[in-house]
Amino acid sequence: MLKTPVYDTIVYMAITPKKKTKIVEKFRTHEKDTGSSEVQIALLTNQIQELTEHLKKNPKDNHSRRGLLGMVAQRKKLFDYLKEKNIRKYNALVKKLGIKR
Repeated sequence: MLKTPVYDTIVYMAITPKKKTKIVEKFRTHEKDTGSSEVQIALLTNQIQELTEHLKKNPKDNHSRRGLLGMVAQRKKLFDYLKEKNIRKYNALVKKLGIKR
């Protein structure tokens, strides 16, 4: 018989709906905004931070590492787009998120 350990805490890799709603409300440009570049960048930043913490605990998880690299590339594309379209929004978002760019 194989015994499996029981874990006291549940770890979620995805953003919970409550957390996602908070992020959207914080970064939206108007009341019904859910998909602007600012919101997408903020959501990706949150996911990147969570995955980074996961990879610190699980350094051999190469599948998650590949996903992380894809998210970083997507965020970079969105940042470049925002920088090209509106430099003020870009600078404000970088400052608000605390990202080194």
